[in-house]
Amino acid sequence: MKLAVYPGSFDPVTNGHIDILEKSSKIFDEIIVAVIHNVTKKALFSLDERVKLIEESTRHLNNVRVDAFSGLLANYLADKQACAIIRGLRTVTDFEYEMHMAMMNKKLIPNIDTMFFMSDSQYTFISSSAVKEAALLGGDVGSLVPAVVKAGLEEKMLNDG
Repeated sequence: MKLAVYPGSFDPVTNGHIDILEKSSKIFDEIIVAVIHNVTKKALFSLDERVKLIEESTRHLNNVRVDAFSGLLANYLADKQACAIIRGLRTVTDFEYEMHMAMMNKKLIPNIDTMFFMSDSQYTFISSSAVKEAALLGGDVGSLVPAVVKAGLEEKMLNDG
């Protein structure tokens, strides 16, 4: 079985992330969306909330499951016996960053490759950070995120804003 891991903070998951999952789910037998607690980023959604939002957003993908983890990705991949890391690319700038990460991961775990998937052009400008900023400023992000995420953002704005 070919198991791949799509790691990220996903705060929140966007339509761009879902696009990458839809593409990669056609290639791998199983994909784990590995939601990490990123200590360098202040999260809007808790780890549990992010996991639930992704689960809701990927119900249509039967071979995708969601898990939370902390620590080194290399250890997580070894534990899950994954064969690949999935990463999405929007722009050349993404590629430069992701290439460095892929080389570091290759050094740590030589038997696992990073597979890059290009997002559709309609998603190249979408980032979780931009979505959060737009939502915080009252923008309509409904076309940028799954409906459940839009509802979650609206709830956050009401309760925290």
